[in-house]
Amino acid sequence: MTGGASANRVSFWRTFWANAVVAPRTSLGFMRIDFILGMIFIIPLTQITFFALTAQLANDSVSEIQFVVIGNAVATVTYSSVFSVCQTTDSEKQQGTMEHLLVSPANRLALYFGRGMIPILISLATVAMGLVYAVVIFGVPLAPGSEWTLAVSVVLTAFAMVGFGLLLGGVALYLRTSIILGNIFLFVGLLLSGVNFPLSSLPASLQWIGYALPLTWGLSSVRAAITGDSLGTLAILWAAVAICALVAYGAAILLWDVFERRALATGSIARF
Repeated sequence: MTGGASANRVSFWRTFWANAVVAPRTSLGFMRIDFILGMIFIIPLTQITFFALTAQLANDSVSEIQFVVIGNAVATVTYSSVFSVCQTTDSEKQQGTMEHLLVSPANRLALYFGRGMIPILISLATVAMGLVYAVVIFGVPLAPGSEWTLAVSVVLTAFAMVGFGLLLGGVALYLRTSIILGNIFLFVGLLLSGVNFPLSSLPASLQWIGYALPLTWGLSSVRAAITGDSLGTLAILWAAVAICALVAYGAAILLWDVFERRALATGSIARF
């Protein structure tokens, strides 16, 4: 029994690290230096600048412009954590590796979580760079001593958003393509997560949808850290982000199992 349990643990971690290292070099495309540099340095700057100038043209106050700047600095996490992760299903189908992947005896938890490692690291770097732009270029004030609480908020947000991306990737397994699905939730996050305007300004029904998105809570925790809110307030927001992450990863595993069977039954497993 001890030997079997030890072998299972070795198999789990071998599968985990193999997918964390190998998958980005093949189907995910995350190891291209131009992709990484563009994702980390260019996308945050262009998105923040666009929406900041839009807010300035609307004659918004300085505080409102800074609200938009922080929101878009964090919202850039969506590109690497949701859109890119969701597209991995398309890449596997296009390259003809999806069937082999799903019939393999590899541990599913290790396989899915391993493929989320590089997106998490890129998400962390992207948001961190966006916040640097917010502070250095756009003058967003950072409360003294808030660096560590801000770091916790960013890390939790990255983990939760990659889980959400894996969840959408499971749904995309049954669809012809995930590109549309990724784009939908890319802009849903901008509209319903309090990125460019407070969530309270939306109708009640849309607010409830917004509260179900991990980006909403992650962004709230980042804003609270930047303004130096109490540790009690931050703990509540961190707990909300952590719950969103757990729900996303759990639902991702369940949906992959459900849609894997549906995709095999309908033939969409090999349709791209």
